[in-house]
Amino acid sequence: MYDEKFADVYDDVYRCHMDYELLARRIRELALESSPAATSLLDVACGTGEHLAHLREHFTVTGMDLAEPMLRVAREKLPDVPLSQGDMRTFDLGAKFDVITCMYASVAYLDDLDDLHAAARAMAAHLAPGGVMVVEPWVFREDWDGGHLVDATFRAPTRTVTRMGRWTTRDGRSHVDMHYLVGEDGGVRHFTDVQSLKLFSRAEYEGAFEAAGCKARYLPNAYADRQVFLATRTG
Repeated sequence: MYDEKFADVYDDVYRCHMDYELLARRIRELALESSPAATSLLDVACGTGEHLAHLREHFTVTGMDLAEPMLRVAREKLPDVPLSQGDMRTFDLGAKFDVITCMYASVAYLDDLDDLHAAARAMAAHLAPGGVMVVEPWVFREDWDGGHLVDATFRAPTRTVTRMGRWTTRDGRSHVDMHYLVGEDGGVRHFTDVQSLKLFSRAEYEGAFEAAGCKARYLPNAYADRQVFLATRTG
């Protein structure tokens, strides 16, 4: 997951169909609704740093990700932003932040419910008084349709990327072997990126936040038809 081959095409794919500036603006709005005086932000599972590139206009930002190949791209893009490699279950940055984001269902890459609770505790421990977590879950287990075929083509300035895969359900996880074709000056190359996301229920997400000492509010259509939890410390 998220190796060099995938990190290399990630921005070419997602910049083509995601308006990061608009999404970052909505994230900022959601955060400031709960924490109007917020000035600092930590993006957990920051990926290639596209959110941070826009959020830095409004916050003092920090990023963390487990995948070093994604961080390599982010560091080239944001050389003056603190970026560190870390596991969302166990990280300790020795700092607190007014806003903590964890987007694109990154929490669903965890193995099980214990991991979800650990990640919620780790993020809550980095939350400043009066701060807020903005966490985007994956599809809830009760809403999962069992999987289907997906395909798309993305045309970037220097190459074209086509991907196709069929989502399936395996052992309580949504799983896909996503095949990529990358056409560029040197020819066409192929690689497969395996994605496996845990199907937690809404109640399990809410229970993890509660156990971490946070009160979570669920917004089903928070931005771009995506769902998020807004979680604030209760103590």
